Amino acid sequence: MRVFVAGASGILGRRLVPQLITAGHEVIGTHNSPTNAELLRTLGAQPVMLDLLDADAVSKTILESEPDAIVHEATALANQKFGRSLDKTFTRTNELRTTGTDALLAAARKANVHRFVAQSFAPYRYARQGGPIKTEDDPLDPTSPPNTQQSFAAMAYLDRAVTEFGGIALRYGGFYGDAHDGWSELVRKRRVPIVGDGGGIFSWVHLDDAAAATVLALEHPGPAVYNIVDDEPAPMREWLPALAHALNAKPPRRFPAWLARLVGGQAAVVIGTEVRGASNAKAKRELGWTLRYPSWRTGFPATYSAKKVTGDAKPHPAARTDHSHS
Repeated sequence: MRVFVAGASGILGRRLVPQLITAGHEVIGTHNSPTNAELLRTLGAQPVMLDLLDADAVSKTILESEPDAIVHEATALANQKFGRSLDKTFTRTNELRTTGTDALLAAARKANVHRFVAQSFAPYRYARQGGPIKTEDDPLDPTSPPNTQQSFAAMAYLDRAVTEFGGIALRYGGFYGDAHDGWSELVRKRRVPIVGDGGGIFSWVHLDDAAAATVLALEHPGPAVYNIVDDEPAPMREWLPALAHALNAKPPRRFPAWLARLVGGQAAVVIGTEVRGASNAKAKRELGWTLRYPSWRTGFPATYSAKKVTGDAKPHPAARTDHSHS
């Protein structure tokens, strides 16, 4: 197929493009800088500069590209600093997940494109009740933490708009798998503490596995929602020390909940102590997805070994704890 990838030059896109080409697809990829245009050419894609918030430009570009499928991986998290308000950090990304999604879906309708796969997110979003691991059928959290409501609403909007179109929303886990994805800097500087009992469950996925699932989703009929996460959702108190160890860094600090609330806000406490993980059973069953890195326990050492990450390594500009990347 001719596959139009929005956000092709991002941290996931640059893993996805080669896998699409290996699978026999032709790729048109969007970017926002001359450097990224050259990167996409090197990867084998046809680069096109595009502002996804310009609906007319999106329509024109899609019609001219004549794709058979569209993959929406665009976010705006490059060079962002994560603070007390996720909504502030995610302002433009939220626009891409709402206005940008609308523009791509409208263009898909005009161009008679029926295959549409988009990046969503699994961690933090499921209701904080019942068991620790949630499926796609479980309810989302009706009361997201303060300063996250806009971001949660944008993800819910994307899920709804894409599936109503007949497409597939992929709720990825937290991305890792690049020596410069930003985690190394944060953990080395001990900026990610274990909060309270560290019982908040987080779901990870290696970038190569996330890309592989995306390729498979293109071949699958929608509408559908899939959790694209590894086999081992785990509490922060388990994965964070393991990540520090893989980086040969000092162990993470431990903050009581009251201090974390003071420093990072209520969202930091909720994420560190209450959130639920996600199950990948549906994606493995329906997409035939197999993971190269079934667990972060092996994936972290493979990614962050001393040979691959140096103490003064700079993080990838698109690094973020969320996922994505334009």
